[in-house]
Amino acid sequence: MSNSSPTDEPGPLLGAADIRELATALGVRPTKQRGQNFVIDANTVRRIVRTAEVRPDDVVVEVGPGLGSLTLALLEAADRVTAVEIDDVLAAALPSTVETRLPGRADRFALVHSDAMLVQDLPGPAPTALVANLPYNVAVPVLLHMLATFPTIDRTLVMVQSEVADRLAARPGNKVYGVPSVKANWYAEVKRAGAIGRNVFWPAPNVDSGLVSLVRREKPVETTAGRAQVFAVVDAAFAQRRKTLRAALAGWAGSAAAAETALVAAGVSPQARGEALTVEEFARIAEHKPVHEESAA
Repeated sequence: MSNSSPTDEPGPLLGAADIRELATALGVRPTKQRGQNFVIDANTVRRIVRTAEVRPDDVVVEVGPGLGSLTLALLEAADRVTAVEIDDVLAAALPSTVETRLPGRADRFALVHSDAMLVQDLPGPAPTALVANLPYNVAVPVLLHMLATFPTIDRTLVMVQSEVADRLAARPGNKVYGVPSVKANWYAEVKRAGAIGRNVFWPAPNVDSGLVSLVRREKPVETTAGRAQVFAVVDAAFAQRRKTLRAALAGWAGSAAAAETALVAAGVSPQARGEALTVEEFARIAEHKPVHEESAA
């Protein structure tokens, strides 16, 4: 068996030299505005695909494919891949990169040139998995939008800034537990799935990255409240996270007294704080929102 690193082996995946060559040819400089950090290590993208447990029958959606490092690894493993890219130059170049490096799989690839936050449908079969190196500055809203918009996404693996990974995977009572933690948990079982060093990116970010695994709940949270109603409680609770729920939810309920009534009815202590509650408890509170007279008609 050869001792050489897979990164150095010729093949369809992109290495550091390939990435820089492509970027130079396209006149691309990664921008902080779009949170772009390109993965330049083939071992890392293989690891992501392996950790994501991508199967031969999967239809994978990737957000922010950049120059195509992860895209190519996904195409090797999945049935088909749809990439969503906002950058004009990168979106124009990616199909030819796929055609050049994986010609036998090019018909399994689709590109959507769009802001991921605006995407409401995708070409081809419904996606079964989301695998992405998400731009740091929009990682959480993009993740939540994709989970909300595409209920067929069963498994997700995203690479995000390490502290964002911690927040997404946090449990009640953890000091970083907050809005992203609860909202992600509405859709899925969430856990940290590994750490990624800085040296596999170009340019190297000044923060570490982490992998987060989300497996969609087999049964949705049992509640008569809708997602928007539950998320409104979550947003209110953490907008003033140091306050008790009685105080933090006063605006949401109409008054502190009304908030207390709703909390007691939901079986939650009015003196508790948002960081102590599960998504199920937030849902129970939403079910007991007081009906204001002006909105009762």
